[in-house]
Amino acid sequence: MAEESDAADAGVAVQLIDGEGEFACEGAERFMAAAGVAGCGLSYAVVSIMGPQSSGKSTLLNQLFGTNFREMDAFRGRSQTTKGIWIARCVGVEPCTVVLDLEGTDGRERGEDDTAFEKQSALFALAISDIVLINMWCHDIGREQAANKPLLKTVFQVMMRLFSPRKTTLLFVIRDKTRTPLEHLEPVLREDIQKIWNSVAKPEAHKDTPISEFFNVQVTALSSFEEKEEQFREQVQQLRQRFSNSIAPGGLAGDRRGVVPASGFLFSSHQIWKVIRENKDLDLPAHKVMVATVRCDEIANEKFGCITSDKEWLDLESAVQSGPVPGFGKKLGNIVDVHLQEYDKEAVYFDEAVRKGKRQHLESRIMNLVQPAFQKMLAHLRMKALEKFKAGLNSSLESGKGFAAAVRDNTECSIKEFEQGCADAVIKQANWDCSKILEKVRRDIEDHALSIRESKLSELTTHAKEKLRKALAEPVESLFDAADQTTWASIRNVYRRETESILPEFLKTLCGFEMEYAPAEEMVSKLRDYARSVVESKAKDEASKVLIHMKERFTTVFSHDKDSIPRVWTGKEDVRAIAKDARSAALKLLSVMVGIRWDDEPDGIESILTSTLLEGSVVSKIASAASADPLASTTWEEIPPKQTMITPSQCKSLWKQFKAETEFTITQAVSTQQAHRRGNSKLPPPWAIVAIAILGFNEIMALLRNPIYLFLLFVGYLIFKALAVQLDVSREFQNGVVPGIFSVSAKLLPTIQNLVNKVAAEQQPEHHHHPPPAIEPPQPQMQPPPLLLSPRSPMSELRRLHMPPSSPRKVASPSPSSSSSSAVSSPRHVAEDQKPRSEVAGHESNIADSIV
Repeated sequence: MAEESDAADAGVAVQLIDGEGEFACEGAERFMAAAGVAGCGLSYAVVSIMGPQSSGKSTLLNQLFGTNFREMDAFRGRSQTTKGIWIARCVGVEPCTVVLDLEGTDGRERGEDDTAFEKQSALFALAISDIVLINMWCHDIGREQAANKPLLKTVFQVMMRLFSPRKTTLLFVIRDKTRTPLEHLEPVLREDIQKIWNSVAKPEAHKDTPISEFFNVQVTALSSFEEKEEQFREQVQQLRQRFSNSIAPGGLAGDRRGVVPASGFLFSSHQIWKVIRENKDLDLPAHKVMVATVRCDEIANEKFGCITSDKEWLDLESAVQSGPVPGFGKKLGNIVDVHLQEYDKEAVYFDEAVRKGKRQHLESRIMNLVQPAFQKMLAHLRMKALEKFKAGLNSSLESGKGFAAAVRDNTECSIKEFEQGCADAVIKQANWDCSKILEKVRRDIEDHALSIRESKLSELTTHAKEKLRKALAEPVESLFDAADQTTWASIRNVYRRETESILPEFLKTLCGFEMEYAPAEEMVSKLRDYARSVVESKAKDEASKVLIHMKERFTTVFSHDKDSIPRVWTGKEDVRAIAKDARSAALKLLSVMVGIRWDDEPDGIESILTSTLLEGSVVSKIASAASADPLASTTWEEIPPKQTMITPSQCKSLWKQFKAETEFTITQAVSTQQAHRRGNSKLPPPWAIVAIAILGFNEIMALLRNPIYLFLLFVGYLIFKALAVQLDVSREFQNGVVPGIFSVSAKLLPTIQNLVNKVAAEQQPEHHHHPPPAIEPPQPQMQPPPLLLSPRSPMSELRRLHMPPSSPRKVASPSPSSSSSSAVSSPRHVAEDQKPRSEVAGHESNIADSIV
């Protein structure tokens, strides 16, 4: 039942165009929605019917498509039943088919003179329909007026001029067929249609085109509905089958070129009807009007051809392609005036309405011809205005003018110049609007100003950041190098001083941009945050190298006294106290590096580190193991986690590594002290000195009474010392006494000869006698300065300092200085050097371990 209801609704007819020619938009929209046509896409067909009044058109449509168009009541007489154009959807025909019922032609109600609506409706049907049914009586075939020949002629001619050609099916339906066979009627009808087509004035491109390229002409015949109703219905059902799948290839519909979707069918139909209604040529003009139309059209075409080949216009068009042309509007207006005046001069005697209409049409064509050149001129003016703005803005900014003021002044100047150029380019014959291009110019200027503004602000921000970085990075780094209890206070002072110096200057520069308070304050706030990030980044960078800084601080304090003079480990220094002070200094540096301190609140981190790491003993370690370890944590109570650079547990690990890497420096100092003590303890013991003085008193007195003995003893000592040095006696006897005696005996005679030869060579004068050289007193052997190594010294160097050196074989030095210096060494010294170094090293190691 629902399907039957829907089918009935689909067959309801709605008036599309009323008798006065007004398009019923609202009613048509309701019909499209109710009948479900709008959602069919391209799967729909349009069928219309035209023919004489009271020829049974509505009856045929109702019988053929199941519609309910209003039919004529034969008992009330013959009169006009359908007024205007009605539309309905066919029932049971696939695809969706829409049928139009046109008002009958040749009706007495409209009269003989008012045939415009007939022509308009016929042209409308041909323009939008795929299939056009032409209803005609059988006995009218061969007649001039009754067969709608004048109507078809006018419609064909205007349709080819107004609309692009589309192959429409013209189905001639012969009503009330007589005994004359259809095979005899159809040739006569086709011949009449061909004559109509041949008599139509066609465009030059389609002058020889046959009617089959534009129309698919078909003929069918039906019996009388009143006399042979059953036969009529059978023939209608057979005809109905031809409308099934009409849009398929080879179907009844044409090629459907330019078909619009069903959702746009109503809008397209409305626009086509407007074009048809506004076209006055559909009215059959009088002879005078007809002549005026043809002749004025020829004159307009001639003048349009003249302006297209006019040399002045061609030169102007060519010149405007390369750049703006001064006086463009005046020059172009004069050219247009000349050709319009020539048209007026030749068309002055024709019908005024036709003459003015054709003149307007000619003027419109000329405006369409010259408008691209005008648009090109505006494009040049637009580019010129933008370039002027760019150059003026750069010049103003270089002169020190504020950005906002410079943009405002240059914008006003550029817009004013563009408006003057537009006024000069507009011609008086056209009402061209330059407001859109003016808006584009304003938008171009605003976009460029915005890009320059962003660039300048970015440049200022970058410059301010660079100044902040340079002003903060190096001072903060130097403060961390000399870290102490006042380091963070000094860093805060530097941060405050530099930001208060740089940021107000930056804010003053922003005043030239006339920014609102909130954005300016936000930019300053971001710079202040950047300054903080520079300090924090530098602090984290230094904290990552805290172990190196601690070792450097330890080395500086341990190896230098309070006057920054390098220490000489003579054995009198308290290595234990010095090492503790050095470690305390390194621990203070660690306490500075553990976190970022932006507030002035004191904290007890240094005391915690000192009590836990520096002053801890075995007892305290046992006690701390029983209680909570303050360093067994990943956070400090006084420092937020985000500002923590070194956690308590990391401090503990760093301190352990620090102690391991600085123990050798302390051991080295202890070893140097021991070596210094051994060097100063080479004199014989006091009892031996007393025994020598008592037992050798007589020998001493004999030497003092006879200086010659003393001199000879001294000379013998020197000779013996020189021989010992040259022979390297201490090294020769390292391999044993007997091998040493043999080796020294073998080298003794050559060594004596070398010494004698050197002495003789030095005593022999070259040119004159030289006084004998004074014998230099022996120089006491100096102890080597203590060797201090940094915490990063390689282990091979440390082992070399602790291992007993192997006595290299020395080459005998022939110089007297070597002899004299070697003579200072005593046999006791040599014996001490030959002691086993393991005993000494073990003794030194015990002392160093006690200090560490």
